Amino acid sequence: MKRIGFLSFGHWSDSPYSQVRSASDALLQSIELAVAAEELGADGAYFRVHHFARQLGSPFPLLAAVGARTSRIETGTAVIDMRYENPFYMAEDAGAADVIAGGRLQLGISRGSPEQVIDGYRHFGHQPGEGESDADMARRHARVFLDLLKGEGFAEPNPRPMFPNPPGLLRLEPHAPGLRERIWWGAASTATAAWAAEMGMNLQSSTLVFDESGEPLHVQQRRQIDAYREAWKAAGHAREPRVSVSRSIFAIVDDRDRTYFGRGGQDRDQIGYIDENTKAIFGRSYAAEPEVLVKELAEDTAVAAADTLLLTVPNQLGVDYNAHAIGSILRVVAPELGWR
Repeated sequence: MKRIGFLSFGHWSDSPYSQVRSASDALLQSIELAVAAEELGADGAYFRVHHFARQLGSPFPLLAAVGARTSRIETGTAVIDMRYENPFYMAEDAGAADVIAGGRLQLGISRGSPEQVIDGYRHFGHQPGEGESDADMARRHARVFLDLLKGEGFAEPNPRPMFPNPPGLLRLEPHAPGLRERIWWGAASTATAAWAAEMGMNLQSSTLVFDESGEPLHVQQRRQIDAYREAWKAAGHAREPRVSVSRSIFAIVDDRDRTYFGRGGQDRDQIGYIDENTKAIFGRSYAAEPEVLVKELAEDTAVAAADTLLLTVPNQLGVDYNAHAIGSILRVVAPELGWR
């Protein structure tokens, strides 16, 4: 068995081809897709967070709404850029969203991807310390956030408060029991995957990783997963970790699928640079008839190693089509691979 969810970037555009024309469309359709995915038997509704872009920049209102409209499906992010986050405010927002969802929140966090603007986190009031990179700052924010989620008191109470306090030092509220174990780190390198394990976070690996060996994406990703699990074991954590990978997978079962994805052209990994010095490998898309998909996916070693698969969805094609695409994978592909 494998958990299967979707991952939406939440794009919107007023272009004629888009069924998501505004921020309102993007948010409301994200909620409706999560409801539809739950009805189809999917296991997760995940959302990408990008600032300064026509995408989903503020995740917690959306996660709370999805949690209130669903009853079983996991809801989460992949990922929140920790360079932008105030860990204290984030802990309160995350606690509230998880309480609303009844303990189903799965938060993916990371250093983030290349930005729409130059050093956008500075506009949010954050600046790396002396000798600190923006990645270092993101990890510092993450460590504070993880500590806050433990629910331990740390703030000295006012001796003359407006309302009575419980005894001892105070913590942030609402506290969400178990959320600390449902935090994931989006790793692009083997080193950060091992760091995530040491910190006791689950692992998310997307369709983009740093090109560390020139091998296909799934091979490099599998090596990261193996290094993560070895580091987890060495750290002595008591629980079993979770690992997710993201893939673009479309089963061609009707004319709509053929129109959108029947022409191929993205069936190979791509190499590029995400900044001046960082070479990355971008994963291929899978789009074929179900029997072909089954054979191709059976050779993806990273998917085989992960317990969770996130299907990236073209959200601008609308809720109905994306529900159809998710349902096709659940119905005609997943059972053949032993995922269902």
